[in-house]
Amino acid sequence: MDDPDVRDPEETLRESVERSRSGAPAAGAVVRDRFSSNEVFQRIIAAADEEITSGSRELFFSGLAAGFAITITFLLYASMYASTDNPVLQVILYPLGFMYIIIGGYQLYTENTLPPVALTLERLASVPALLRNWSVVLAGNFAGGAIGAFALAFTGIFGDATAAVAIDLAEKGVFETSRLDLFFKAMMAGLIVAGVVWVEYAARDTISRVVMVYLAFLAIPLGNLFHVVVSFTEMMYLLFLGRVGLIVGMTDFVIPVLLGNTIGGVVLVTIVNYFQTTENRLESARFEGAARQLTRKEWLFGKFVGRSYVPVIDTGHGSTHDAGVEEIVVPISNPRTDSRIVEFACTLAKQKEAAEVHLVHVVHTPAKMDFQYGRQNQRIISASERHLKKLRETVNAYDLDCQTSTVVSHDPFTQIFISAKRLDADLVVMGWDSDLPWAEGRPQRSFDELTSELPCDFLVLKERNLDASRVLLPTAGGPDSDLSAEVARALRSAIGSEITLLHVVSSPDEYDEGKEFLKKWAKRRDLEDAEIVIEDSGDVEAAIAQHAKSHGLMLIGATERGMLSRLVTNSLHLDVINDVDSSVVLAERPAGRGIAQRLFGLQ
Repeated sequence: MDDPDVRDPEETLRESVERSRSGAPAAGAVVRDRFSSNEVFQRIIAAADEEITSGSRELFFSGLAAGFAITITFLLYASMYASTDNPVLQVILYPLGFMYIIIGGYQLYTENTLPPVALTLERLASVPALLRNWSVVLAGNFAGGAIGAFALAFTGIFGDATAAVAIDLAEKGVFETSRLDLFFKAMMAGLIVAGVVWVEYAARDTISRVVMVYLAFLAIPLGNLFHVVVSFTEMMYLLFLGRVGLIVGMTDFVIPVLLGNTIGGVVLVTIVNYFQTTENRLESARFEGAARQLTRKEWLFGKFVGRSYVPVIDTGHGSTHDAGVEEIVVPISNPRTDSRIVEFACTLAKQKEAAEVHLVHVVHTPAKMDFQYGRQNQRIISASERHLKKLRETVNAYDLDCQTSTVVSHDPFTQIFISAKRLDADLVVMGWDSDLPWAEGRPQRSFDELTSELPCDFLVLKERNLDASRVLLPTAGGPDSDLSAEVARALRSAIGSEITLLHVVSSPDEYDEGKEFLKKWAKRRDLEDAEIVIEDSGDVEAAIAQHAKSHGLMLIGATERGMLSRLVTNSLHLDVINDVDSSVVLAERPAGRGIAQRLFGLQ
């Protein structure tokens, strides 16, 4: 048998991630077919990771689907009520919509009173992150319920008798039940739903989940209780029929139910079950446990003062470099193949008066794990450290200090920003290609990060057999072109790169003015010896593509709308970046642009 300690590091790391997708146990530790409260907690934390790091689009449309499913519950409840006088038969199909939601994995607001709240209680997610999750899911639920109610009101799905029953059922809640009674009835319903979520993560098979979900949600109509999404759908049905006003329906019916559901789920289930787990529950669910929690300010204010979320594993600590030493952070996806990006960063760092390179190995966990975090943490970290050892030697060969850390997260792009802030980076040098985890589709939470001020300078390298002997720098001015100029000077000093400056004007009449501008620009940036090229075609991309043919590297600064935010949302619209054969460096520098400036390009 092979000694596991001498196995290939890449294989070990890949196996560590694949076999422990999000750290939740797949079987009980003592009795294999039962989970302890700590193990259930770990499974809920794993699920909460997926929810709290999901993008608003994913959450909203999952909530929208849940709202549609709730329409099925209202439809079947009214239909069965009109078909029989037997109180049990009347409600027998009520749970069907909820079964679609829970078994299908859709987002329902009342379910979210447990997993994200558990993360927030542990200070692994901030209060703003929780409120954002709740608001997006609730908006999706309400939108789905409203669309469903519209269909029931105007498309003839209900017969006359069923429509009359549906009106009676809805009006009992709106007009015949006091707000206080609605609140307490909803609180019991919230307890049931959150309890279902807790027990669902203790179940081991789909049949058990189906039976448990069915019986639990059957208790809501039998107990004459209220669920907020069902109540909203009923209220919207009455609204479309002109039998209630929106303000009255919301204040006298939906809001009391919403508050009751929320308090019932959070207080009666989540907090109670949280405190029945042992105090070391977090140690088995997160790397270094409480040492990696959000600070109290971060917990209250989220990304506005630091972080909104704690990744599964983050071995890095705060900034430790000396004052006056520039910190260059290099995110790494695969340490075995990312040597070029490290060498490029070292070349730039070597031209600084004093610089330190910090390699951050970002390990992406895209799906739910199977085993406990605690059993896999050290394996992932050890494999990552073995990978990074060779890259650390590469950095040291440049006579530079090197630090390394490992981050495991469902949202790798956002972790790059968090690492840059945590390490007090002066520059981030990162690769960009379709197979990198932070380039696989739209990042989950980066949009908010990108529309606020950048934490430092960013260089994004699209590497194609990097050859920096001849460098093309197109410019129209601006702080991001200044960053490109710094890179060009560093390459000229380090390897003697020949620099070509390119400026495009709209017509031949502007040629002389453009040439004078570029000469002054070059002189102010110590690039007087660079070749100066003026193109008067007005076609920026065509000019860049033409001159890129004779250059191995191209430096492009961001536009006034920013580069990173447009790159990750596939809205950069610079086809030349993908069409040329040379390597491309995209540069963006913090310039005090606010949200409106980044989103709309306002001056």
